[in-house]
Amino acid sequence: MELHAVQVLVLLTAGAWIDEDAGVAEGPFVPSGFVIPVALAAEQFRLEPLGPQHNDSDYEAWSSSVEHIHATPGWETSSWPDNRSAVDNLRDLQAHADDFENRAGFTYTVLDPASGDVIGCAYIYPDASEQHDARVLSWVRASRPELDVPLWRSVTEWLADEWPFERVAYAERAHGA
Repeated sequence: MELHAVQVLVLLTAGAWIDEDAGVAEGPFVPSGFVIPVALAAEQFRLEPLGPQHNDSDYEAWSSSVEHIHATPGWETSSWPDNRSAVDNLRDLQAHADDFENRAGFTYTVLDPASGDVIGCAYIYPDASEQHDARVLSWVRASRPELDVPLWRSVTEWLADEWPFERVAYAERAHGA
């Protein structure tokens, strides 16, 4: 496997990046021949594509962590998380799974490797402003705040090593640099 250097830009200002009102950029988000990574494993967590099968654990994770998520870099002004029901959350998870299948955006659930419980999410979507190849957001549940920086570091390295992006906007973590 050949490795190449990729410049990763870090967004230092907050903004609502992934929102129900956000549009997906026209044209392919990733090259047609690019094989989408289906997992990222670390000692403290593992990522896999988010889907409807995660609804109960996902809903519990974010709905118990609303204030914590809004305090996470990148989420400060987002309209999500909101007060949606578990049924509406299921629709949202299906939409993310559809985006993944259609290669329009990639949402990964962050799972505890021992229990399989959802402890967060990572979102990789086109940058509507076209200043970056991708915009990335992530969060961890309020009961696992110590995983925010390790998740940010792992995803940042993963994007640089295995994804086709040259310019990525991903809000830096205060203790992550």
